[in-house]
Amino acid sequence: MRVIVCGAGQVGSTIARHLASEGIDVTVVDLSPEQARRADESYDVRGMVGHAAHPEVLERAGAQDADMLIAVTRSDEVNMVACQVAYSLFNVRRRIARVRHHGYLEPIWQGLYASDQLPIDVIISPEVEVANGIVRRLKTPGAFDTVALADGRVHLLGVHCNTGGCSLVGRRMKELSTSGGSGIVVGVIVRNGHAFVPRAEDQVQQGDDVYVITETARVDQVMAYLGHEEQVARRIVIVGGGNVGLNLATRIARHAPYVSLKLVEHSRERAEYISRELRDSAVVIQGDALDKEVLLEANVQSADTIIAVTNDDETNIFASVLAKREGCTRAITLVNKTSYEHVLPALGIDAVVSPSAITISTILRHVRHRSVSALYTLREDFGEVIQATAQEGSRLVKGTLREAGMPEGMLIGAIVRNGEVIIPTSSTRVHPGDSIIAVVAYRALRKAEAILAGPSVETGSQG
Repeated sequence: MRVIVCGAGQVGSTIARHLASEGIDVTVVDLSPEQARRADESYDVRGMVGHAAHPEVLERAGAQDADMLIAVTRSDEVNMVACQVAYSLFNVRRRIARVRHHGYLEPIWQGLYASDQLPIDVIISPEVEVANGIVRRLKTPGAFDTVALADGRVHLLGVHCNTGGCSLVGRRMKELSTSGGSGIVVGVIVRNGHAFVPRAEDQVQQGDDVYVITETARVDQVMAYLGHEEQVARRIVIVGGGNVGLNLATRIARHAPYVSLKLVEHSRERAEYISRELRDSAVVIQGDALDKEVLLEANVQSADTIIAVTNDDETNIFASVLAKREGCTRAITLVNKTSYEHVLPALGIDAVVSPSAITISTILRHVRHRSVSALYTLREDFGEVIQATAQEGSRLVKGTLREAGMPEGMLIGAIVRNGEVIIPTSSTRVHPGDSIIAVVAYRALRKAEAILAGPSVETGSQG
């Protein structure tokens, strides 16, 4: 498989690294010689300097032989034109573009992206995806991460085991089915910044973060078992009125009208615009979110949740910390820099939202093996949760899970068969056509794909 990635920023370079590690032939195009050189030297990819929408640049990048083009430059327009050129001149089969400006995403313009107009197969909108991710976290307030899989039948929950009420602490994985933990699978343990897929003898320790997989109908029960019975927020303060903040406020006002909503925006002009858009559904305050008086005007001291989503990581972090010091119960914070990820829990930040991680998850979902229908990145440096269809003739369906020979770093968390959710044990058998929810560390990805694939199917990791 051959892929051209347009844009060598954080998202583009991370996607290129992931794809190259799976044996995919990757060329990265960027206007910046430094960015292109860094990609070329840091990963097993070809870095090339040039304008991603220019035909001669794409020709030099090998577009005539490419299977896919992924356009994630900083410019929506460059991304869209790159897809058009790739289709019209080089017949690249699959085209993915990141598009940020909401004006391009209005439903009334959706015909723009038809194959006979502007041929983009997949449009990724980070702002919309981030707002969706935050709404998911609001629905399960005790979790720092939550993802619905298998048409909503299965949930992945990320939870801090930092309370005395977490019944997982001290339990070996093999004991869960007999210690009140039946119905859940611990897919990942994060300890002192290091993530790993646990084995049968591993224990959860106080202070660990865990990712557990369970049936959606049991989420409230599982959260209580993990020591988290927080109530859904009814008083919310949003910091930042950009595309994410406005999208989020609009969704909350529409779907949870009982919420008392306040939004803080630094720009007077933008604040006035947001006030007109939201009308009576939110109180908009113009001011600096790092000013204590502004936060108090927004009543953070009595708020259930502050959601900081400005374009500046430091503003988001410090606004969250200040709000919690004033008495706000919970902080959800948008952070772009992955280098901040490990220190944020120590600052009292409850949930971190990474636009780049969300974008990468969405894009990789469209690159993976054809049997993979959903994918979510777990910590950019660790691995993924995937939803895949069990293939006839694959190793996974030839015996029990114990006999499947799964590599270290892979774990089956749930099976969905004819609409029924099965939380598996080592003696569970998988049937062809079952939906499999699996945690896979990146180091185990190739072996995992080999187990999932049928005998005559090429995996996406083969060139």
